[in-house]
Amino acid sequence: MYDLAIVGAGPAGATLARLLGRRYRVLLLERRDLRRPAGSSLAHKCCGGLLAPDAQKTLGIMGLALPKDVLVEPQLFVVRTIDLQSGQERYYQRFYLNMDREKFDRWLLSLVPDTVDVCCPAMVKEVRREDSLYRLQFLREGETCEAYARCLVGADGAASLVRKRLFAGRNEQKLYAAIQEWFPVQEALPYFSVFFDRRLTDFYGWTIPKGRMLILGAALAPGGNPIAAFGELKRKLAAYGYGLRTVAEGKGLSLSARAMHRTP
Repeated sequence: MYDLAIVGAGPAGATLARLLGRRYRVLLLERRDLRRPAGSSLAHKCCGGLLAPDAQKTLGIMGLALPKDVLVEPQLFVVRTIDLQSGQERYYQRFYLNMDREKFDRWLLSLVPDTVDVCCPAMVKEVRREDSLYRLQFLREGETCEAYARCLVGADGAASLVRKRLFAGRNEQKLYAAIQEWFPVQEALPYFSVFFDRRLTDFYGWTIPKGRMLILGAALAPGGNPIAAFGELKRKLAAYGYGLRTVAEGKGLSLSARAMHRTP
C-alpha cells in the first residue's frame, strides 16, 4: 500500500519522486533498467538528448547543477533549418545543452531518496481503479507483482498506459513513430539540423552531433511506411552534404515503439 505510485522514471517521474519521497510512501516504476551499467542497449531511449533553456532554468530553480559527465561534445548554439521541398535554408540561434539522455535519466534517478521504493526494470501490465484506490500489476524479474496506491501519476510518455486505461477516449493525441540512426563522422558538424518535408511527414527530422557520432532522427506517421520514408530522408540529405553511409557498430537503427505526440 502506497500513498503515491508513479509510472515512469524519466525527468518528470524521477523529479516528483525526489520531491515527495520523504513526505509520503512512494512507489516508482520504470521499464528501463537504469541501474544496469551505463551504455546498455536495453536502457537506450530513442531521444536526441538536448536540454532546452526552460528545462535548464527549472533545474536552477530546484537548486540542481548538471554534472559534467552528463554533457556531450560538441556544445552548439545554432540550428540549420532546411525545407527540403523548397530548398530554403535558415540558421537560428538556440541555446540547447547537448547531453547523454541515458546518463541524464540515471543522474535524476540517483537523486531520489532511499525512502522511495524504486522498481526498475518493471513492466506495468495493468492499472485500474478499485473504490478509492488504484491497483497496479507489473512484471519484475519475471514475477507478477501487485501494489495499491491512493494516488497514481502516469509519467510514462505520450503512449501512456495510465492514460489509456483510465482515460480512454479522452484527450486523444496524434501518434508518430520515432526512428533514429547513428553514424560515425570524421568531424562533428558545427550545428544541429532540422528538416521539413511534407511529402515524408507533417512533423520533422533532425541531426544531433554526439562526439564522433551523428544522430539522424525523424518522427514519421505510422500509418504509411516509416522505414521507407526514413530511407528517402537519408537520400535527400546527401545533396546537402550529410555523409550518412556507414552505420555505427553497436548503435545502428533505433526504432521506437513508443509513440510521441506533436507539440503545437
